Amino acid sequence: MMPLKDLVPAASNAVNAQFIMLDKGYPNREGHERTCLALVADGSASVHFQLWGTECEAFEAGDIIRLTNGIFSYHKTNLVLRAGKKGKAEKVGQFTMTFVETPNMSEIRWASDPGHPKRLAVESVVSPHSRLFPPLP
Repeated sequence: MMPLKDLVPAASNAVNAQFIMLDKGYPNREGHERTCLALVADGSASVHFQLWGTECEAFEAGDIIRLTNGIFSYHKTNLVLRAGKKGKAEKVGQFTMTFVETPNMSEIRWASDPGHPKRLAVESVVSPHSRLFPPLP
């Protein structure tokens, strides 16, 4: 399993991770599909997780999710983790996982790595935590 802190935007389905859903937003319509955005985390970082179609109803806050062959990439202007067409997200437990909310990997600005132009490197941190799901005071 890959720790969320090791996520780097890519155009391939290579993310295998396990995390807990901390919060979930309201569903939206994107063409013919419904989507919703969630905040998920593991012991190393948090990230925004995009749910599509029936996934929106399948998962709730507190669910532990195993993602197989997921993708971490841009959807519109948002950097999100998602199952994509080739991946699979499944509930494997509830409420029994330690996690951290910072850093949020969706709140990092990425740029081409000068030493390796085909790879991305961290350019800057936009926010240490999710701006869509701010931490409770």
